[in-house]
Amino acid sequence: MARRFSPDESVAQRAALPQWRHDARRDAIARQFVFDDFVEAFGFMAQLALVAERMNHHPEWSNVYNRVDIVLTTHDAGGLTPLDIELARQADEIHRRLTA
Repeated sequence: MARRFSPDESVAQRAALPQWRHDARRDAIARQFVFDDFVEAFGFMAQLALVAERMNHHPEWSNVYNRVDIVLTTHDAGGLTPLDIELARQADEIHRRLTA
C-alpha cells in the first residue's frame, strides 16, 4: 500500500500540479480536462485507463461530451499518495499531447 503524504509533503507535491485543485475534505486532487469533441475526450480516457491499469491505481472520473472530470485519492491510504501525483502527471502529459 502507498504511504499517505504528510501535510507538508502534500503541499510540496501539489505545487508541481498547478491546474489541479485540492479537496481538503477528501484529501484528493481534481481537475477538469476539456477537448475539442467526444472522440478526443474518450481517446484521452482510453490512454489514461491503460496507464492506470499498469499502475493498479484507478481514477474516479466522469465524461460529458468533451469534458473529463477526474478526482484522485488513494482510498486505502486515506488520502494523497505518490500514486495520485504520478497519475495526475500522466493525465497532464496525455492531455498536452492530444491538444497540442
